[in-house]
Parts: sequence; structure tokens; C-alpha cells
Amino acid sequence: MTKYHLSLQLLILFQFSSTISAIRKDIGFEQIRSCRNTVQGRYLLSDDNGYVCDALSVDPPSRCCPVNGLRFSCQGCNLVSQCCNSYEFCVSCCLHPSRTQEAQVLKVKIAKPSTAVSYTSVFDFCAGRCRHNSESVVHENAYRSDFHHCFSLPSNSSGANYTQLEARLGGINVVIGKQGESCDSVCKSNGQSCVLNKLLVLNQCDVMQKYMSCKGACLASIGTDQPAEVVEDAPRHLNPGACLYTRTQSLLSCDGSLWHTRRLCPCA
Repeated sequence: MTKYHLSLQLLILFQFSSTISAIRKDIGFEQIRSCRNTVQGRYLLSDDNGYVCDALSVDPPSRCCPVNGLRFSCQGCNLVSQCCNSYEFCVSCCLHPSRTQEAQVLKVKIAKPSTAVSYTSVFDFCAGRCRHNSESVVHENAYRSDFHHCFSLPSNSSGANYTQLEARLGGINVVIGKQGESCDSVCKSNGQSCVLNKLLVLNQCDVMQKYMSCKGACLASIGTDQPAEVVEDAPRHLNPGACLYTRTQSLLSCDGSLWHTRRLCPCA
């Protein structure tokens, strides 16, 4: 074999290997989709991308709903109360980035402060919150309405921890009033005055549960007598034993009262 033929073969081999190398670099692999989804419903489910579909249309390998389905759907939801009549649509609606902020929900604690852990994702929060929400239940075993799948943040929605909230009560004497008594009256009987701006600190389920039993759960309500606890002998429809907080901060008042509640008062 002459040097000419050897050089020609090496050149052909080099060009061929370069072509193969170029081809291999251009090869792309389709990314495999994988979803987490709800498994509670018999007919519908929602995946962690916010899509809702019927159980038969789910892609078995990926467990994802079709991407041409309903996404971030709030069908059957009341966007004011943030409650829905369907678990799957509650999760889907909750997953919309404009309604649930990841940075906020990852601070929300599950269970009591001493044993609390945090949610690890927005999907975990939505799936858990829509399934178990004490604010949609009365008497521990009955729903307030058909819209009992709620994704609203707990009343301590800022995610601030319990110690920080307590620190804001420094110098405040927290007193539980008598039935039907206003905070003005409660504090006056102790030789003090009601501190209006501290009612906002007490208007948190975690804080109320430290001072009151809240046997019937902690519920959002509307009234100038809140934060407060409903007395045990109150009519059934008033949720005896429940703690009440108001979502309307402008209603917080030192002089408000209601015969069927006992107020939680900040005195100084």
C-alpha cells in the first residue's frame, strides 16, 4: 500500500467519524413528563400543572392530564371566600400563580407550632388545604355549606411564626372577657385601657388557641366582637365553642360586643 492510498484512507476515516460525531451531537431526547395528581375523586383529578381531567384521560406513564384540558379552572368556586364545591377544581384554582404565592405557602405550618412542619410545594399546600380546612367545618363533623373545599391561607396568613406574633404583645395584658362584655369594659375593670391596634395581633387562630379552647374550630366571621369565642350555651347555628376571627380588619373594635361571645382583649 502506497503512502498515497494510506493518506486517502485516513482522510476518509476522519471525515466519516466527524460526520458521525456531528450526527450524535444533534440527537435530542424527548423530555419525559411526570406529574403528581390528586387521587381523591372517583371521576376527576387535578395534576400539579393545574389541569383538571377525567380519570380515564390521564396519561398512565406520566400520570398527567392532557395539556389541552382545563387549567387553573375555578369552576364551581367562590373566589371571594376561596371555597369550591369540588375538590379537584379547588386544587386547580388554588394552583394559579396569581392566587397562591409559593414564597408565602412554603412558610405555612402544618399542625401545632411545637410539632409543625412546612409544605414542600404549592401542590402539597393546595392538595392538603382543599381536603382539610377547619374553617369550612362546624361541630367537627359537618360542613358549613356545599362549598367546603377551601384553599384560603390560614388566618395567620403572613406565615410569621408564633414567637414573632407573641413578641408583638410585649407589655400587653391579654384578658378573656365575660359573656357579652366589650373590650373597653374588660380592660376598664382591670384598671387598664383597650389597645385597639393590638386587636390585629390577637385576630389570629394560633394566638387565640393559646388563650381559648376553640373547641369548635377557628372560623372566619364578620363582627365587631371579634376576636372572640362563642359561649357553650349559644344556639347551635352560632357554632358553640368555636373561636371567631374577622377578615375585615376595619371592623376591629374595642367597644364591640355580642351576647353569645366572650372577647379576647389587649389591655394596657
